[in-house]
Amino acid sequence: MAQIFHYPDGRWPNVFALGFTLFGFGTGMALLGSPSWTLNALGFFLVAQTLVWSAYFIHEFAHKAIFMTANANERWGTLMSWINGSCYASFADMRRKHMRHHVERADVITFDVRGFLLRAPAWFRNAVLALEWAYFPAVEFLMRVFVLALPFQDERKRSARGRILGIAVIRLSAFALLGWWSLKALLLYFLAYLVFVTVLRFADCFQHTYDAYPILNDQPIPADKVRDRAYEQANTYSNVVGLNHPWLNLLWLNFGYHNAHHERPAAPWHRLPAFHRELYPQDYAQVTPVRELLRSFHVNRVKRVLASDYGQVLPPGTPGRANDFLGAVGVSFLTAV
Repeated sequence: MAQIFHYPDGRWPNVFALGFTLFGFGTGMALLGSPSWTLNALGFFLVAQTLVWSAYFIHEFAHKAIFMTANANERWGTLMSWINGSCYASFADMRRKHMRHHVERADVITFDVRGFLLRAPAWFRNAVLALEWAYFPAVEFLMRVFVLALPFQDERKRSARGRILGIAVIRLSAFALLGWWSLKALLLYFLAYLVFVTVLRFADCFQHTYDAYPILNDQPIPADKVRDRAYEQANTYSNVVGLNHPWLNLLWLNFGYHNAHHERPAAPWHRLPAFHRELYPQDYAQVTPVRELLRSFHVNRVKRVLASDYGQVLPPGTPGRANDFLGAVGVSFLTAV
């Protein structure tokens, strides 16, 4: 029998996690419309968690870390993108952009949201900043709008217009049916989606102090500094939920072990905790636990939108070492074209 999974020890972890993502999402959506608020709460948790896992499985499939064949990884990556709504961007585009992040050791972004907001009318810019102040991830939704709008603005992308329109019709029809069945379910789904986007943007926010380059095509980034493996590790951070309780990092499928991931990009999610312990000491300077980052995420939620860089992290043991770590915004691997 041909081997299906890339890593033999990943068979059961992936069967469980993929099964939970697929069936948990469907079950959660069904529970959102229940008359029982207890079941609504369970459904809300299931939908939010499976949306998060579906996103990070796209990342796993992009690295071909789950299945043996490229076609299987692409098919499953596309399926996950339909679950979380990132399907307007093709899996190939998402993978290509993310691979540039690894190869060129930079945040190669599609849409310069900072430049866009600085050029925008003051009322629009202030509205976006007000929404960000209120913890609404307005920038992330701007990125998604850009993915939808670009094929209609750039002739080089016009071949994607029919695909975008077809997906929009399907998803809008699905939302209409959901609202017709239960307005409560539609509202709870939207709130779960906000949680999902916020979890992803928190993870993305504090994993690098790379330079960011808004590049639409395959133009290389400037060769203005040495970006070797030492640079990569020094500008990568592991925003773990807890080193002493590894299971907590399953919240985002072990994505917080980011230094280990960049050291071994093809390593699957279920191996990353062990690889982190193998590669780095307990007091590794690049580890920035979530508890150290929450204050910065809160205090700098508006400032980071227009900041020209990601800030800096002070040495371990320094009080408030992450207070000036502004973090990134608009760098999600889900919004690529």
